[in-house]
Amino acid sequence: MSNKVFEKSLETENYAISDSYAKAVNVIFHSNTAVCSISGGSDSDIVLDIVHNVDELKKVAYYWIDTGLEFSVAKDHISFLEEKYGIEIQKIKPEKSIPTCVREYGVPFISKYVSEQMMRLQAHHFQWEDEPLEILLQKYPNCKTALQWWCNAYYTAENGVQQMSRFSINRNKWLKEFIMQNPPDFPISNKCCEYSKKKPARNFIKSMEADLEITGIRKSEGGVRSANYKTCFSESKSKNCNTYRPIFWYSDSDKRIYEQFYDIQHSECYTKYGMKRTGCVGCPFSPHITEELEIIKKYEPKLYTAAVNIFGKSYEYTRKYREFAKAMKEQEKKKKCTELT
Repeated sequence: MSNKVFEKSLETENYAISDSYAKAVNVIFHSNTAVCSISGGSDSDIVLDIVHNVDELKKVAYYWIDTGLEFSVAKDHISFLEEKYGIEIQKIKPEKSIPTCVREYGVPFISKYVSEQMMRLQAHHFQWEDEPLEILLQKYPNCKTALQWWCNAYYTAENGVQQMSRFSINRNKWLKEFIMQNPPDFPISNKCCEYSKKKPARNFIKSMEADLEITGIRKSEGGVRSANYKTCFSESKSKNCNTYRPIFWYSDSDKRIYEQFYDIQHSECYTKYGMKRTGCVGCPFSPHITEELEIIKKYEPKLYTAAVNIFGKSYEYTRKYREFAKAMKEQEKKKKCTELT
């Protein structure tokens, strides 16, 4: 990396940014064949800018997975990025389409982790019972992980205090009570992510014989995905391909500083539609799915119709859960007020 590139990062007077440049040049320099995942989202835009700025030998290959449920302006943004940086972003197709995954395995609900555990329980014909873990393990002996989630068996210690883990069902308040009163009569699954994104990415990395994968995960975004990592770099123990996360330590404030200093232009999903995230259109995993559906209906009505046809059962179940949780919260509030008086 030229001194000018690094010196410019120092002008931001932001440690996270200058540090990310120093690490990026070191990691990419020691790689033979690197691939960088481009999503078209705001984090991905910054990762691409960093990597392109330091990749003087042009050893990084870029790819984007077209799931089939993509905003038209997101596709336009991929073309914009290719023109801006003078690069080719390879377009990868899913191993199985999202409609096929939903039809074969089930619909996504709440989050990838919740969907996975509910899928496991449904596979064992679980009756959504409120029994102690020991009893349920006797009835469903080959479903330990999902039963531990259902029974809130996971705790973490923070400052010496036991706290509910993100791997317990109560992390989504009132979800267990809701499911027991409203058992799902349709299959739930997280497989659409597996076949539309994860497997195509793994296949591309393998086909390139890559020894480095670059992604845009940030620690501060939270969730199970970011919780799986402790640092910005993971050395592979099996697939011979290390993983590097250039903006892992960036806060939202760091992002804003980078965007302003380097004049980053994001997709119209953000600047025109007002979206808070990009990705598969209408994905039920979004915490803002209700608001997003209104935006999709306004700007991309054909995609809205497609999303409702594919994920409709999940949308309805999510709506009922949120209404249930709101009612339970009100009951809890009234109970506390009564106890105080």
